[in-house]
Amino acid sequence: MVDVVTPEKRSLMMAGIKGKNTKPEIAVRKALFALGWRYWIHDKRLPGKPDLVFPARKAAIFVEGCFWHGHDCHLFKMPSSRQEFWESKIEGNRHRDTRVRRELQELGWRHMTIWECALKGRTRLPFPLLIDTIVKWLESPEPVGEIEGERHGDR
Repeated sequence: MVDVVTPEKRSLMMAGIKGKNTKPEIAVRKALFALGWRYWIHDKRLPGKPDLVFPARKAAIFVEGCFWHGHDCHLFKMPSSRQEFWESKIEGNRHRDTRVRRELQELGWRHMTIWECALKGRTRLPFPLLIDTIVKWLESPEPVGEIEGERHGDR
C-alpha cells in the first residue's frame, strides 16, 4: 500500500508522537495522586526511565503504547509499508523492554507494565478497576505486574 502523505509530512507526523507525558500516563498519574500516592516521574537514574517511580516501595510503572511495543492486542497492527524497518524497530523495543525489566529486578526493583489497551479502545477496563489493580499491586510484595485490556471472556 502506498502512503497517502509525502515522506516529509509522515516524518513530521511521527516526530510529533510523544514518548512521555502521554494521555494514558497522565490519567494514571492524576488518579494515583488524587488517592494520595506520591511518585517521581521519568527517573533517569533507573534503567528505562520508568513513567512512575515509587522509591519507598522500590516499584516502577511503565505505561506502554501497544503499537510501539508490539503488544498482542487490537491496537497493534504491523504496518504494511516498510515492513523490515517496522519489524526491526518494534523487535528492538521489545528486546530493550526485556533488558530494562531484568536490570530493574537485578537492582531490587519491582516493575509493572500498563498497556494502552487497558486504558482505551474496545478492550479498555473500567478506570476505577484499573486504578484499584495498580494500588493493590503497589501495596503487595509482587515483583512483577501487568495490566492489559480485556480478552474475550475476561471480567
